[in-house]
Amino acid sequence: MSASPVILWLRRDLRLSDNPALTAALETGAPLIPVFVLDPETEALAAAPKWRLGLAIDSFAKTLATHDSRLILRRGAADRVLCDLAAETGAREVHWTTLHDKPSRDRDAKVEKALKNADVRAVAHHGHTLHHPDAIATKTGGYYKVYTPFWNALRGKGVAAPAPSHRVLHAPSSWPASDKLADWNMGAAMRRGAAVVAPYTVVGEAAAAHRFRDFMKHLPGYTSARDDMGHRGTSGLSENLTYGEIGPRTLWHAGMEALHNGTKGAELFLKELAWRDFAHHLIWHTPHLPDRPWREEWNDFAWRRDNADAEAWRQGRTGEPIVDAAMRELFITGTMHNRARMIVASYLTKHLLVDWRVGLKWFEETLIDWDPASNALNWQWVAGSGPDASPYFRVFNPATQADKFDKKKEYRSRWLAEGERSPAEEALSFYDAAPRAWGLDPKDKPPTPLIDLKEGRERALQAYADLRG
Repeated sequence: MSASPVILWLRRDLRLSDNPALTAALETGAPLIPVFVLDPETEALAAAPKWRLGLAIDSFAKTLATHDSRLILRRGAADRVLCDLAAETGAREVHWTTLHDKPSRDRDAKVEKALKNADVRAVAHHGHTLHHPDAIATKTGGYYKVYTPFWNALRGKGVAAPAPSHRVLHAPSSWPASDKLADWNMGAAMRRGAAVVAPYTVVGEAAAAHRFRDFMKHLPGYTSARDDMGHRGTSGLSENLTYGEIGPRTLWHAGMEALHNGTKGAELFLKELAWRDFAHHLIWHTPHLPDRPWREEWNDFAWRRDNADAEAWRQGRTGEPIVDAAMRELFITGTMHNRARMIVASYLTKHLLVDWRVGLKWFEETLIDWDPASNALNWQWVAGSGPDASPYFRVFNPATQADKFDKKKEYRSRWLAEGERSPAEEALSFYDAAPRAWGLDPKDKPPTPLIDLKEGRERALQAYADLRG
């Protein structure tokens, strides 16, 4: 075994199974030094994702400890920290998994340049998605702008088998110094909300694997159950995929096996995984996806900026029961039912005519499964300004959506405090005040609707007609 160690720089790949960067590092035969760097890009994460990332780091550190290894924590610019750590330990290689948003790509480029200048081999691996965003291209060599052809191309290309799980991690003769995770205080911005959201998290590789096994038992009913808002019929794995607590190729191959066995729901599940890849494909090729309309003609759309209506939407006080229930689910659990995400996004951008970036930023602040690519694509898709977008004239009616997907009013009853006791009555969230201070006391009457649904729809369609001239 080589005496010179190899560094594994971890970001969103906090697992031992299906981790190509870890596999490659171990194949060198060198002692392994896993490291997580709290760099400025990570420091800049919003409240919920930063807090949830801290939980993932803590869980993975404990996993490594059971394998006679450690997770070294360092703070500072990644290029400087990794070069210093390599010099300190004598490491001649650094391996990591690529991420696809612009800040991550810029950081990777700086790290690669700095390591090269330090005569340290820098090796980036694909592993956060099914394929690297550049791996799937049109016949002319361009990128896909519509999901269905992308799905067909991805399925035709196939997906590599998951990397093996590793149980033997060779330790260096001496370990470098490490920060203490508690000193990073990654949950500071959550304030009292952390205690509220914590019971709803499923943290770590083992928990993610258990969640997936449980979901696969219910896969035959996935097609219909995924839209039943009264009962969680989705996998919930977006949380674990975000932090790399489970590998996407693991999910894909299990889904393909189920599909070959004739299991209903399997193809739809695979398409959801492919939609996640599509989002990363797009943010790779159009880095501005989170910041401005993908369709340039939407730059002139008459969006309303942040305002009192948007604040009422954030607080779950719009007067539309299904919208308010969804927004309260978000600030209590850090997640939201998939169907509800479309409903609240449509209501904000169409009935209220509020800029989609206002909603995008709130989801970025509050979602524990926040992913920069998926969040951007989904908001632009609903708003109508993105690739493969939902037509702007498709305006979700919250009332009819509730009648169709929450027939027994179980979802609304679970999350609305007015009129009955529910988790929303006592929950503390991302604000210092309790939702009671927002008017969520069960003795209160429901808020008055911000806008008549028919009036809101007509206003949205007129704005769209004005855009088209």
